[in-house]
Amino acid sequence: MVLNELAQELRPAAEGVEWFEGLPEDEQRKVLHALVLFCGQARARQDDVPESIARSGVRPTHTPAVMLANWRFGMEQLPTYELTKSFRLLISLFSIADTRRRTLHCTKRCGHEWHNLPDPPRDANVG
Repeated sequence: MVLNELAQELRPAAEGVEWFEGLPEDEQRKVLHALVLFCGQARARQDDVPESIARSGVRPTHTPAVMLANWRFGMEQLPTYELTKSFRLLISLFSIADTRRRTLHCTKRCGHEWHNLPDPPRDANVG
């Protein structure tokens, strides 16, 4: 649910990063793997990558951005210090693809439960 709320910008990106960084490393790696799958389900495209990099705030020369620019995934295998950058990139890519999918294919309250999220309460925890 947190990932979908971040993709739909129902939660600020900074909250998502804080949530991600609070997870144990093995959970962070699982989240990155799940995000790659979500990007695929949302039909992310390679031409979404430049916007994803720009939105994420990750430098285009950083390893996860270079991987994404070359349409290579597997960021969950990167060293620990690259995981947050990978998270920011993949959330951005997921958001771009998911927004397009909701706009083009799911305009009338589709059956995807993750597209029909309520606004979280203002004082809700991310986790």
